[in-house]
Order: sequence, then C-alpha cells, then structure tokens
Amino acid sequence: MGRAFEYRKASKLKRWGAMSKLFPKLGKIITMAAKEGSSDPDMNSKLRTAIINAKAENMPKDNIEAAIKRASAKDTASMLEVNFEGKVPHGVQLFIECMTDNNTRTVANVKNILTKNGGEMLTNGSLEFMFDRKALIEFNMKDDMNLEELELELIDAGLEEIEEEEGVVLLTADYASFGALTLALEEMGIEITKANLERMPNAPISISDEYQVEIGKILEKLEDDEDVQKVFTNLS
Repeated sequence: MGRAFEYRKASKLKRWGAMSKLFPKLGKIITMAAKEGSSDPDMNSKLRTAIINAKAENMPKDNIEAAIKRASAKDTASMLEVNFEGKVPHGVQLFIECMTDNNTRTVANVKNILTKNGGEMLTNGSLEFMFDRKALIEFNMKDDMNLEELELELIDAGLEEIEEEEGVVLLTADYASFGALTLALEEMGIEITKANLERMPNAPISISDEYQVEIGKILEKLEDDEDVQKVFTNLS
C-alpha cells in the first residue's frame, strides 16, 4: 500500500483513545465550522465534513447537536485556528495545529511541554516546506465499484492517488482539491466515511524503537492538551 494508507494507520486519532479527550476536540471543530457558516450541514461543507468525522469516531448524536448549538450561543467564545512548529530530540520535527479561545494560554502550554521534554518552539514557517498538505478521503468499497473507472472520473476533481485496502478506499489529493473532490463524490452518490486535511512529511526519517517510545510520550502530552487538535511529525 502507498504511504497515505500507512500514514493513516499511524494517525493521532488512534493515540487519543479516550473518548473523554477526543469528543471535546471534535466538538470544537463542529462548533467552529457552524460558527463560520450555516448551521445546516447541507449548506455548509466544512460542517458536513466535521460531522462525518465525528460520526466515524462514534461521537453520539446528542454531542454533535450540542456542538452545533454552541455556535449560536451568545456566550460562546471566539475560536482561533493557530499553528506552531517545533523540534524535539533525535531530529524529530513537529507541526502542531491548535484551536483555541485563548492564544496566550495555548502558546504557553505548547512551549512548556516542548521545553520540558528537550525540545523547543521554532519560528512559524520554518517547517512548512517539510510537509505536503494533502486531502485524504475514505469511503467503503462496494461490489459494483471499479477503481480504474473511479480514478478516471475523479482526476478532473484533483485526485492524485486511489487505493483500496480491506474494503476501504482512500483517495489522496492536494489540499486545495478537497472541496472539489468531496463534491464530486457526493454527486456520484458515494458516502464519505472520513475526510481530513493532513500534513505528510516529504522526507520522513526513521529512529530506533527506543527513541520512538520517547517521542511517543511527548506526542501524547501535546495531544492531551485541550487546545491541540493535530500533531504531525517528520517520522516515517
């Protein structure tokens, strides 16, 4: 399988594990998507995608509806999407995506975690060139589907690669093609099960198992922070 499938297997969602941590993060994404546009997912593609991903992680319907309602509440704080870049031991570089209502708190928390674990913050823009930003979209394979025909139909929508593993089809495209590709699938009657914008290292590195355990603990500490949404690394 291609690197996109391998990358998905190692995605941070599998490290979150505890629903008590995952659902609030997904809820923030839903609330912000609804706040930026319509609260009707049929009229708001960003919200529709956020709901699809929440359902993929078994987030209860009541939680999803509550997150949408929070977008219209007068006391709901304004949320900001902010990114940080940093490095930790053994040549590992980090791109950290956050969503916060208090940027000062988020900066302090991220910096504290990095410095306490032998790392440091880097100037924003330092690592942008090290990652390819990709749209990854998943849906279930059906008996009447033909991957070669699908590929031909979706190339004009920006498709770069199509793969299938264990009944799951994964599409990879440049992040700018995300909207066009999801729309094309919807018009074809294909139900998306998961869709995300990911940052994939264009020159991944390998480290020893011992070092991986060490780095894994740092990633867990970052992902435990309520404001951190995604952490991408240059690890293979």
